[in-house]
Amino acid sequence: MSSRHHIDDFMRGRIIGKIEEERKITDVAREFNIAHSVVSRLWKSFKTTGMCSRRHGGGRVRSTTPAEDRYIVLSAKRNRRTTAQQVENQFLASGKQISRKKLLPDV
Repeated sequence: MSSRHHIDDFMRGRIIGKIEEERKITDVAREFNIAHSVVSRLWKSFKTTGMCSRRHGGGRVRSTTPAEDRYIVLSAKRNRRTTAQQVENQFLASGKQISRKKLLPDV
């Protein structure tokens, strides 16, 4: 078995092509040195969606833009005596909810 990594789109296409040639999933998995379950899930996903590429963009929806994030950090750095709670309240008044964890320094 190979190490844990994502299969690129070209390889996914080759795997789907082999299965469409009516080769067995077990044989295709063995040929590409990939687990049977991976090939099986890829084939199942291809049959339902018609695509073999990965879906991107999962996760939580951002409430602030990257520019707003930079501004929040800049305003916190300008007045070092401001607490995270005060910065959070300042931006909550403008309609944006932010996390105090973002305001903690990375050091």
